[in-house]
Order: sequence, then structure tokens, then C-alpha cells
Amino acid sequence: MDWSKHVIGLLLAVSLVYGCGTPAKLRRIQRKEMAATLALSRNELEEERKIIQVARRDTLKVKDDAGNEVLIMKAVRDSSSGEMVATDIIDAAVITARFRNVAERHGRIDLRFEVIVPAAMQDSRWQLRFMPDMFILGDSIRLEPVLITGRDFRRAQLRGYEQYNRFLRSIITDSSRFVDLRNLEIFIQRNLPELYRFKEDSSYVSDEAFHSLFGVTEQQALDHYTNYFSIRLNERRKARRPQMYAKYVKVPIEESGIRLDTVIQELNGDFVYHYTQTVLTRPKLRKIDIILSGEIYEGDTRLYTMARTEPLTFYVSSLSAFVDDHERYLTKIIERKAAANTACYVDFATGKALVDPTLGNNLQELSRIKGNILELLENRTFDLDSIVIAASASPEGELKANLLLSKKRASAVADFFDAFIRHYRDSVRRNNFSVTVQEDGQESRMMAASAPGIPFRSRSNGENWSMLSFLVDEDTVLTRQQVQNYLKVLEIQNLDQRETALQKESFYPYLREKLYPRLRTVKFDFFLHRKGMVKDSVHTTEPDTVYRKGLEALKERDYRLALEYLREYRDYNTAIAYVSLDYNASAMAILQELPRTPQVNYMLALLYARAEDDQKAVQCYLDACREDHSYVFRGNLDPEIYVLIQRYALNKEDEDLSSY
Repeated sequence: MDWSKHVIGLLLAVSLVYGCGTPAKLRRIQRKEMAATLALSRNELEEERKIIQVARRDTLKVKDDAGNEVLIMKAVRDSSSGEMVATDIIDAAVITARFRNVAERHGRIDLRFEVIVPAAMQDSRWQLRFMPDMFILGDSIRLEPVLITGRDFRRAQLRGYEQYNRFLRSIITDSSRFVDLRNLEIFIQRNLPELYRFKEDSSYVSDEAFHSLFGVTEQQALDHYTNYFSIRLNERRKARRPQMYAKYVKVPIEESGIRLDTVIQELNGDFVYHYTQTVLTRPKLRKIDIILSGEIYEGDTRLYTMARTEPLTFYVSSLSAFVDDHERYLTKIIERKAAANTACYVDFATGKALVDPTLGNNLQELSRIKGNILELLENRTFDLDSIVIAASASPEGELKANLLLSKKRASAVADFFDAFIRHYRDSVRRNNFSVTVQEDGQESRMMAASAPGIPFRSRSNGENWSMLSFLVDEDTVLTRQQVQNYLKVLEIQNLDQRETALQKESFYPYLREKLYPRLRTVKFDFFLHRKGMVKDSVHTTEPDTVYRKGLEALKERDYRLALEYLREYRDYNTAIAYVSLDYNASAMAILQELPRTPQVNYMLALLYARAEDDQKAVQCYLDACREDHSYVFRGNLDPEIYVLIQRYALNKEDEDLSSY
């Protein structure tokens, strides 16, 4: 018998089995257009069913529309009689729905779904790459991929890394390996015995000493026995590292930026990966779609591209939809009379009361006050009634003289600005008895011919010791001891004696030169009234801008910012912010004090459900639905209420509509 032919035949059969298995499987996948599927999380649905099936009470006692007590025992409403009838809850069949309601809580949304890969798509020589894409408000975001790696595929990856590491080990890192140390030592031993003795001598010998002894440097001897060809060859190996990595490691093992990379050991069933993605809420976010695409690779060759799945849709419910958007107003009292004031620093000659615009900084200060007066004269809201001018003096000299001098200075300033106003109005009369003013970007004409004169009143504030004390306290030149000495002088009640004592201090010249001029102030008080207003005060309302900011933050789902604005109002919207942040006790305290509107009842139902008080939660929810039928449908969007609806079969008469 020719055994060689049988051996060849057996090897050929084995090669056909292994060589054709993978192409045949790939053809079946292509022919059937196989793909992984997306499904709602069965674990989450199972947990939800368990919660629904566990009632907190065997019987709930609630009131119907007429106020009569009704018992609910895991019941459904009988279609003929309308009564609630006890029933068993039947486990749901396999969920095939492509959508789910998810609640936004604390500004976050948790999306849970499954990536299911049929066993027929798996092969030990393949790597399956699945890419979930999230579509949110027109944006497409690629989520972290899921990789399913066959055992043989991973072995090939590891072999590639081993080949590359073998190449890296061929690169010499020890430079001494390029030197023929043995022959260098023999040469030195035979020809330079004096040098060879240094082998056992630990003393230091400089390169200069070495050269003077043997006529050759240490570097020259080393260069002679160095293999530079090997060095160049080693450098070329280093330069080829990127190319060799690409050659051996065709498919790198990903360690970051992926959700899962698992190695399949046995191909005996469908592979299921439970995917969880947390999304931060955004304004106007109502819906999120997840679509899955995938590819099959063998080595670095793509064998198959999977068709994109139908979208898995998550409808987002948010408590921000409950915001009461009514404007809130503040009551404001508008007074007929008003006042304004300013101050200026007018320099006067020593002992004089004449206003000299050329002295010191007077021109700038006087111009500023003129500008203030013109603004008031041309103001379209207020009329200027009178101006009170009070002058202050510095402490040098006698108190009586300073009081008289400051009064004269106040009168001089009043006369100066009275003349300015008269001159201004004369010029207005000469220009067609009107003046052009600007307000809100619009030009208008104001008649001024018959405007009455503005009365000025002048008074003296005496020596300005309070301002001097402030300036001393703020001064950076005076020492601490000098400030203490000043405070001690300040205890003298007689102002003339106080000034005399102050003159004896070493720092007095500094005070008189630097600080005293700033005490000669002129203060202006302008007294006004609103044009056309007869009553002393009027009550009016205006929008509460702080409250509006809170509502905007609430609608934008920035709950912490909303609470900063709304905390003090303690109203329904404040409760919404508390509920959204899971501050349930604070929200409950507010809602229990409010009238029982449908909105309030629904929020209370949600809070009682969180507190596991089914009795009160069901009653509040039914009360909300009786007054506002829209809450029948809304209840399916909030998980706390949805559990109650399913557990007690509430609103069964609206089942067809509410599941729409």
C-alpha cells in the first residue's frame, strides 16, 4: 500500500476543512445580511417588573370623583361595571419595543441598552467591531466601540507583538559591545605594560597624563578597537522601528478609548453586552437615538460591513416641563420728590472766599459740576427745584472765623453757579426759546423760555475734622506713633485748643500741606421732583428680573443656579428646583403649603412615590388626572409614577391613548 498517498490525501482534507470553513461562514453571513442588534436592557426591564409586582400594601384606599372610597388591589377597571377588580399580574413577554421613556434627574440621563451578537457571526479568527452612534439634537456622537476578539485573532496579535519585541531585542543598547575589549587588553598588556598595571590600580589618571606617558590618547586607543560598522548597522535598526512595528503588529491591541474588548473562548451562543451611557442634559433635549454599525476583520483585512441597525429611541422626560411660566411682578413705590448730591474740591486763596477758576484744579472741578447741573436742567423725568451748597473749612485759624469763611465761600460758589444757570437760560431764549436734548437715542425739543429760576441756599459745615480723621487713617506716610498722637489730640473737645495742640506735633506741616487742602470741600445737594406728578407717591409694578432669571435657569435645566435665584420665593417653581435636585423634604414642605392644583398634586404624587408611600402617591396622582387629563399621559414618562400606574393598573380606560 502506498502510505504516502494516504498521508497526502489526509493533509489535503484537513486543509480543505480549515481553509474553507471561514469563507463558507462569511458567505452565509453575507447572504443572510446578518447583523448585531440593539435592544432595551432586559436587566433593567426585569428590575422594573419586579418593582411593579411588589406592592407596598395589599389594598389601597383612595377616593373617586364623587368622594367615595374605592379599594385598589393590584386591580383593573371592569369595562362593563366600571369597578376596580382584583387581578394577577402576568409577566411580560420578550420586549421588542424600539423606544423607551427615560427620566432626566440631577442634570443627567442614563441610557441602558444591549448589543446582541448572534453566534453565527462569531469566529475564533475574527475580530468584530461594533460602533454605537448617538444622535442628539442634530449632533452625531460616536460612542466607545465594543470589540469581540476571537481567540486565534488575539493569538495572532500577540505573535505580532512577540516578533516586534524580538526585533527590539536585536538592537544593542550597551555601547561597550561595539568595542573589541579582549584584543584591546592584549595590545595594552604586550605593548604598554605600564598602562596595563592600571587595571588593578584604582587611582585616577587624567587623559593628559595618559598621553604624556604613551604618546597616544585613551580615545585614540578606544577608536582603534571600535567596530563602527556594527554601530551603523545598529543605528539603522533603531531607525526602522516604526516600519517594523507596522509590519509585525498589523492590528494593535487597543487599551483605551473602547468600552469593551473581550476574547471569545467558546462559540456556543449569542454574545450580549450591557451598554450604559450617561448623557448630560441640554436645553430642548427631548429624544436620543442610538444606531449600531459594525465590521468583521481578519488580521488587518476587513471582511464584512454590517448594515446599520434601526434606531433605538429614548424619549427624555424632564421636570423642567412643569415650570409655571407666569410673570412675577414687584410692587414699587415711586416718590414725587427725589434728591441727588455730589461734592467738589474748590481751592481758595488763604482767608479768601473768591471763586478763582484758574487756581489749582478749580477749572476741572467747576466744569464737572456745570455738567451735572446741565444734565439736571435738561432731564425729561425730573425738574430741578433747588440747590443747597454747603462749604467746609480746614482747621487752621479760629473756629468762628472758619465758620464765617466757609459760609462766605458757600455763598460765593452759589453765586458762581447761579450766574452760570442764568447765562445758560439766556442763551436758550436767544436760540428760539428751546433746547435739543438726547434721550434713548431720540432727539426732542424742550421749551425753556418760561423756566423759573433755581433757588440756591448756602450754609457752612464749619471745620472738617471728620474728613481729616478719615484721611489720617488712610494715609501711608504717617507712622503708627504719629497716628496715635493725632488720636490723642483728637480727644480735646475745644476745637481751637485742639488745633493749637496739633500745631505742636512734628507731623503738623505735613498735615497742613498735604491733607488740609482736601478739607476745603463744597457739597451740592440737588432737590428734584418728577415732571407732571402731583401726588407725593405712586405705587406701580414691574417685572421681577431675579425671578425671571430663575425660571430661565430652570427651563435650561441648570437646577442649582435656578435654586440660587428662587430659594427665597418658596413657591411652586422653587419646589420644582428642589425636586429636580432630589431635595425631596424641602420640596414637600413647600408643596404641602400650596393650593392643591393638578400641578401640585402631580409633584406630591412623585414625592410620595419616592418616599414609598403608595397610598398617598396614588391618591395625589388620580386627583391630578381628574382635574387635568394630560397627566394620564405624562405619568408614563416619569419612572416614579409609571411604576404606580403599572403596579395598580391605573387609568386602564386610557391605556390605548397613553401608549400612543
